[in-house]
Amino acid sequence: MKFLKNIPSYLFFTGKGGVGKTSISCATAIRLAELGKRVLLVSTDPASNVGQVFDQTIGNTIQPVTAVPGLSALEIDPQDAAQQYRARIINPIKGLLPDDVVNSISEQLSGACTTEIAAFDEFTGLLTDTSLLTRFDHIIFDTAPTGHTIRLLQLPGAWSSFIESNPDGASCLGPMAGLEKQREQYAHAVEALSDPERTRLVLVTRLQKSTLQEVGRTHDELSAIGLKNQYLVINGVLPASEAERDALAAVIWQREQEALANLPTGLSDLPTDNLYLQPLNMVGVPALKGLLNEHAEIALLPEQSIQNKPENMSFSVLVDDIARSEHGLIMLMGKGGVGKTTMAAAIAISLADKGFDVHLTTSDPAAHLSTTLNGSLKNLQVSRINPQDETERYRQHVLETKGRDLDEAGKRLLEEELRSPCTEEIAVFQAFSRVIREAGKRFVVMDTAPTGHTLLLLDATGAYHREIAKKMGNKVHFTTPMMQLQDPERTKVLLVTLPETTPVLEAANLQSDLERAGIHPWGWIINNSLSIAQTHSPLLCLRAQQELPQIEAVKNQHARRIWPTQQRRIVEISTAETRVISLALTSAFMFCGIGFGSAVASWLYPLSGFYGVMISSVLFLLLALASLWTSEWLRARSAKYQAVHLS
Repeated sequence: MKFLKNIPSYLFFTGKGGVGKTSISCATAIRLAELGKRVLLVSTDPASNVGQVFDQTIGNTIQPVTAVPGLSALEIDPQDAAQQYRARIINPIKGLLPDDVVNSISEQLSGACTTEIAAFDEFTGLLTDTSLLTRFDHIIFDTAPTGHTIRLLQLPGAWSSFIESNPDGASCLGPMAGLEKQREQYAHAVEALSDPERTRLVLVTRLQKSTLQEVGRTHDELSAIGLKNQYLVINGVLPASEAERDALAAVIWQREQEALANLPTGLSDLPTDNLYLQPLNMVGVPALKGLLNEHAEIALLPEQSIQNKPENMSFSVLVDDIARSEHGLIMLMGKGGVGKTTMAAAIAISLADKGFDVHLTTSDPAAHLSTTLNGSLKNLQVSRINPQDETERYRQHVLETKGRDLDEAGKRLLEEELRSPCTEEIAVFQAFSRVIREAGKRFVVMDTAPTGHTLLLLDATGAYHREIAKKMGNKVHFTTPMMQLQDPERTKVLLVTLPETTPVLEAANLQSDLERAGIHPWGWIINNSLSIAQTHSPLLCLRAQQELPQIEAVKNQHARRIWPTQQRRIVEISTAETRVISLALTSAFMFCGIGFGSAVASWLYPLSGFYGVMISSVLFLLLALASLWTSEWLRARSAKYQAVHLS
């Protein structure tokens, strides 16, 4: 394995949610520990599951992994880190300042921005703690999904610059003293991240178009901020031997090979390792040890079929159930990489096809919607909440309103305040609030961001709800976004997961968090289920058998209603391909019309040359109209096929 050679002190794994970062980082930690190295495995992901992988409790203090001598692990809990951060600032001033001042400071430190920066504060502490390098030879970071990771890694430079130029300001984190003490740490963190002798970044991906595009953007963005020592690991590659024995496996293998041959610019130049799809879930040390085997493909497995298939509730039943309300907010939530974008597009198109007015939108920083959905319907609006655009719009609005009566010094201070990375969270939430108001008159289908970002978004929603309720009191009837999210008559929350151990666990944790906020998921979509597919591939069948306990757990322990959806064997038809096909059909129909019309005309000409020409023209016109209708039909079908295709 290329990425395992001459590993520096710090090793980062990053990539879209669901690509296998946790499994690969755990397997790497085990491999190094078996070589006699002292290894610390750290998770900074808000949806950390390292403890579940090793089947032991791992908290926010360094714990030895009992099953692997030489390996220790640590999970940074963002909520716990935020609580400690608040206590570190507030406790010393209690009793010294008036209660209203202390309460005001506490309120400033209660939002999502504080949670993220507090978690990063822990991350920075580990990265700059030189004593750790005397205890461990390698520190491996299992980082958060791509969108969150990029922001996390950009924070050191952003906050260092902000503190440097604004020593007297009051950022959204509250008292500047809470950050000033960490000023030197942030500078050292930036230095360590940018040093190829100390830090290596491993980009983890799957051979899927949207996943490769996102990891390509990650490569570019991290390179731009100085993290250039990058390696690429392509996980879950289907062996060629499986494609020879099963139609579904052949389609998947062919699609993966096409993706491999068309890697985004920049990725093809990186040192690359391929990891084959494993027949078992990567839970437990024995399973993890086999993951980094770079030798032959998976051993030849006996041909078999899937036994004890789960009940396959039709996707059309899901859409019919949603359609009964005739309007409302449909929110798809779940870990990144589980197919929220694909399912959101499929639901939106199906509702629009039934004649409903539908707005399909995304707040996902990665914005996969444009690649998942090609084509449109008359009553389907597709939009994206763009974080950069919304942040700039928000900045201008604040400067024009709050900054209107400020003097020059005050305006400069406000401008610096709005350069805080936390400003983006506020701006995106305001845009989100505007969109959900439309749900009173039509369907609004939202493809939300991966789990960690979704929780931050909901936290912001709750903070906004509390602020409005506090200001309005009982004087006026009002509806806040949080109230709408809590109303099952207005909002249907669908949790999307995969039939695998870790995604189900994370979705269950998300459901618990939602319920604590008074939001009760309407149902679960178990996406990409091989267990209800028609396949005889031994490897895929073994993967399918692994799914059954997870599907039963969802059905019996978590969900009010479930919809398993299977791997699709639908060939993608892009917009360009549709135009080519339509043009070819139009030309064919025209030539047929001319030929057939000419033949009829020559047959009728002895009777009447005029009538022969007229009949020829009518036939030509009818066939031309048929070609145009076929073109429109293909365009519409292209949109539908793209929406439900496994991306």
